[in-house]
Amino acid sequence: MPSAINMSALRSSAGKCLQLAKNGIRSSSSSSTMSSEARPVLYSYFASSCSWRVRIALGLKNIPYDIRPTNLIKPDETYCYTNEYREINPMQQVPALKIDGQTLCDSVVIMHYLDETRPQNPLLPQDPLKRAKVREIVEIICSGIQPLQNRIVLEHLGKEASMAWAQHWISRGFRGLEGVLAASSGKYCVGDEISMADCCLVPQVFNARRFKVNLDAFAKIVEIDQRLAANEIFLACHPHRQPDCPAKLANK
Repeated sequence: MPSAINMSALRSSAGKCLQLAKNGIRSSSSSSTMSSEARPVLYSYFASSCSWRVRIALGLKNIPYDIRPTNLIKPDETYCYTNEYREINPMQQVPALKIDGQTLCDSVVIMHYLDETRPQNPLLPQDPLKRAKVREIVEIICSGIQPLQNRIVLEHLGKEASMAWAQHWISRGFRGLEGVLAASSGKYCVGDEISMADCCLVPQVFNARRFKVNLDAFAKIVEIDQRLAANEIFLACHPHRQPDCPAKLANK
């Protein structure tokens, strides 16, 4: 049977994780003595795996930020389809990050920018080969797997075909990723330090479970995901810990 996330561990850590989240994250509508210009603003949707990657990266680098929930699903509530948001992100997708007086779009671009401008807790190893391996894994997930099961693609397929489509392409990508991790991984995707690759892995495994992908053949992927699932920063960034998460899912 597919391995499941240890939900009891998630629940027992909820109070600690929520406090961690409050320390670094606030809704853009909340008040603070710190000016809005001093803190990055992340346009995020709770269930977006791309937004999740950036939340993890910001958390790992201990960068406080404001979060602007941006609904992708309900047209009558969907800020991302407004002209105002089009000026923020011409693709009208999430994430977008306002930082250093500029706006950056695309999760991988944002993570690289954070790593290049905030060197603390690096997301890329110093060793050139390890850096290349991290980038390889990032590309496998962000270019070779996630786009094929993205909401925009599945909407065109329709409900009946979308589940089988997502299962096929995630499984195909995971077969390749499992082989890469067999050679590159230690405790985490590349060696024993958390990297940008891990920021991408956890949201993609969540997607795999959401689409009911059988993970039995992907022992290394599951092992690393379970290890990261116990990390307080990863827990605080989980979709079910986000301010725009529906109440029925929150903290589950």
